[in-house]
Amino acid sequence: MSILLDGLQALGASGMHTLRRIGRAHLLFVAMVGGVIDMLRKPGLLIAQLFSVGVLSVLLIAVAGLFVGMVLGLQGFYILSQFSAEATLGVMVAASLVRELGPVVTALLFAGRAGSALTAEIGLMKATEQLSGLEMMAVDPIRRVLTPRLYAGVLAMPLLAAMFSALGVLGGYFVGTGLLGVDGGTYWTQIAAKIDFNEDIVNGVIKSLVFGVVCTWIALFQGYDTVPTSEGVSRSTTRTVVHSALAVLGLDFVLTALMFGN
Repeated sequence: MSILLDGLQALGASGMHTLRRIGRAHLLFVAMVGGVIDMLRKPGLLIAQLFSVGVLSVLLIAVAGLFVGMVLGLQGFYILSQFSAEATLGVMVAASLVRELGPVVTALLFAGRAGSALTAEIGLMKATEQLSGLEMMAVDPIRRVLTPRLYAGVLAMPLLAAMFSALGVLGGYFVGTGLLGVDGGTYWTQIAAKIDFNEDIVNGVIKSLVFGVVCTWIALFQGYDTVPTSEGVSRSTTRTVVHSALAVLGLDFVLTALMFGN
């Protein structure tokens, strides 16, 4: 009986701890959103973070997008050739990238590169009491440090996803026309005729915006709420990547069901 009670007590304590963390995360998010006016007064902070989370991720996103598109071209041609539908290779590659792979893979790569860096940076600032130092100087660390990083992540994600998709379509074109003999004019004509702006492109942008908010929010909260030790920062960085990946995959299903469920 005592073992059962101890197990229930541990389960309840774990649940309360999780609920408290969720509450702190939402309070932090509200505070970051409320700091947008102060951030706009100092646009240099936003530009610096756009360079950090966006520009420094371009090479990774570009290479990944190109090779994913090339793989889609190879796999898609093999499947479509069984139905004599090789001419629709461009539509398959573009739809797969714009609707799903572009936003999702970009978000996963963003979480691994920029998200982990944000968590480590904020966590080290907390461990070295830099955030406490800002508070002693009457500077709100949330609005000064975290808010520009949140909006930078939200703005960078759709741009990176668009780059990923564009280079993926280009990679599929190189493979389809250069290696597999697909007509180049047909490749682009089919894309222009079949890819719808509202149903495909806009929905992909909405997904990337949602993923940008969630991934950046998780990264900043994990850094801000970390235990101020080297081990604590390490665990927070790991949690950022894991939680962001799970959140992206779960939200992708929900958003897809809402957008294309009918």
